[in-house]
Amino acid sequence: MPEDPHPRPGRPVRGSETGRPLMAALDLLGRRWTLRVIWELRHGRVGFRELQRRCERMSSSVLATRLGELTEALIVETGEDGYRLTPLGEQLLDALHPLENWGLTWEKALGS
Repeated sequence: MPEDPHPRPGRPVRGSETGRPLMAALDLLGRRWTLRVIWELRHGRVGFRELQRRCERMSSSVLATRLGELTEALIVETGEDGYRLTPLGEQLLDALHPLENWGLTWEKALGS
């Protein structure tokens, strides 16, 4: 299935012809750099160039694409002084914290 530029619940996405909400979320979050952008916005507003620097200088076109997808998904919003997470984006970040904790447990289990 070709990558839809705007995954959303109720529309076919990778892994789900019916567009189950979880699968739509995983399609969006599984795109390269998406989680990194969300993570870098966790402390508040950031301008485009600073966000690009924090994301290890990803290309401006990829960053613009990801920001557009996240804005359309109501996870990120933009203003005169940069980008920030919306309340929905903050909820997503809260939902990711258990996964972060699991990752730390996994790291210990592997002896890394």
